[in-house]
Amino acid sequence: MPASATSVAAPPQSKQPRNPISRKQVENVFARSVAVFGLVFGAQTIPWMLGQLDEAYPLWLWIVVPSLFGMLVVVLITSFAKVWVKPAQGLFAILYLAALITWPLTVLPGAEIFSGIHWLNYLITVATAMAAIAFRPLIATIYLFLCPTIYVLFRATPIGGGAPPLLALFEGIYAVILGGAIIIILTMLRQAASSVDNAQATALDRYAHAVRQHATEVERVQVDSIVHDSVLTTLISAARAFTPQAQHLAATMATNTIGYLRDAAAASPDDGSMVRLTSLAERITETVNGYSGVFELRARSVGTRSIPAQAAEALYSAAAQAMVNSSRHAGDTGVTRWVAFRSVAPGGIEIIVGDTGRGFSVADIPEERIGVRISIIERLANAGGRAVIQSAPDEGTLVSLRWPNPAGAPTPVGLETAEVG
Repeated sequence: MPASATSVAAPPQSKQPRNPISRKQVENVFARSVAVFGLVFGAQTIPWMLGQLDEAYPLWLWIVVPSLFGMLVVVLITSFAKVWVKPAQGLFAILYLAALITWPLTVLPGAEIFSGIHWLNYLITVATAMAAIAFRPLIATIYLFLCPTIYVLFRATPIGGGAPPLLALFEGIYAVILGGAIIIILTMLRQAASSVDNAQATALDRYAHAVRQHATEVERVQVDSIVHDSVLTTLISAARAFTPQAQHLAATMATNTIGYLRDAAAASPDDGSMVRLTSLAERITETVNGYSGVFELRARSVGTRSIPAQAAEALYSAAAQAMVNSSRHAGDTGVTRWVAFRSVAPGGIEIIVGDTGRGFSVADIPEERIGVRISIIERLANAGGRAVIQSAPDEGTLVSLRWPNPAGAPTPVGLETAEVG
């Protein structure tokens, strides 16, 4: 049987871009780097600490040494686990400051004091870096100058090794320079990452605004197609309604058209809501019943699954438009019209609107007639579905609406593209 058909696939989905660098990523990378280098510096401190064990009371050593080195391990674990990162690093900074303050008070009387750098000095930079991560910039800056100052004061005394004032000052300044560089780098990275985050948030807001505008434009086009297909068709049918049957059909079409406009005004395009297939089937059934026997309902079970509201609205609108086209163009005498729907895999639905009327030929359809293309084909394709229309002169018309679009579904062989208003 010669026939004509049209089939349009849904547009492909675009791949989501990767997320750019953010403040959170900077914090994670810096925290892990400080934790790793802190453990390395701590390991390098052990030989110096072992050489100075006989200078302090054992109780102080038993408290300070396990606390500091244990916290280095804890900081490493928390930084990679991404939990309690700032509390752990802040606790190490506080423990180190406490150890630095109590250091002179624990020196044994008469003990031979090592004249070189005390082992606590090797952890000043580590403690300052952790304070920069855990505390606000002002507190971190105070910490940066407080620890070296305490060290310099104790280092120049006999219990601290009796270092010359200039040497002790040099050691303190060296610690301030290293710690200050870390704080400056971290602050700059935080500011840069925050700027990126703000720019990304602004871009997302603008994109969301553009999406809303696009959705509004899509909705406007849909409403325009409804006006073109439903309102004008209803007015033409009413103008030609010279028999009681034609008048009844025109009244039914008017009622349906008012419903389309009401639904279009209340709809929110692609809002993520879902509609059960049973609800869609009931809505189509009500429309079929509104034609008072003009269409025969050949329904099957559609299951209990749900589909996106946008897809359900597109299916219903396309099916209703197909019924309007059949009522208007298929003829009256001896024409059988029917509507059927059934569930299809995966979790979708197929709606068929058919008749045995006069049909049409592609060659007889003017190019300016865009009703089927916009109201049925493009509407369903935009919602992720597929429409196939088969027709031939004096052999009826069959409109198949399916969602979702079957992957790789071919157009029926030998069928040509047809568009009708």
